[in-house]
Amino acid sequence: MRLIKPRASDVLTTYLKQCNEPPWTSYFVKYSDVKDDQWGKSHFNWTLDSGNNYHILRAGCYPYIKYHCSKRPYQDLSLDDNFFRIMKVLNLGIPLLFYGLAAIALIKHVEIVQMNDGQKVPIYFLYPENKGSFH
Repeated sequence: MRLIKPRASDVLTTYLKQCNEPPWTSYFVKYSDVKDDQWGKSHFNWTLDSGNNYHILRAGCYPYIKYHCSKRPYQDLSLDDNFFRIMKVLNLGIPLLFYGLAAIALIKHVEIVQMNDGQKVPIYFLYPENKGSFH
């Protein structure tokens, strides 16, 4: 058991770098493994030190947080972010809860994100991504 959980944003950054900044990726991380420092964000930009920007679609789907990351130029995503947030509130998060519960049965692959402080954070996939297809 970890005393200090890594921030979800640090896991995101570390994983993108660990995969050599792929054009896209999509994964789940357990709420219990991270500190959710991106709570409330649904669609936003995430820029790495290299200058590469990702559009992040993020959803809390208990017991996971789902990330879909696409390498794309920076653009104002505030309208999209607000729309997705409103939709989540209007449907009381019920579809996302079911998505998370279904993911428990559907997840078939796990990878480890090696954090800078030595911690290892498992992330989950519905199927293994073909890393060779990224480039």
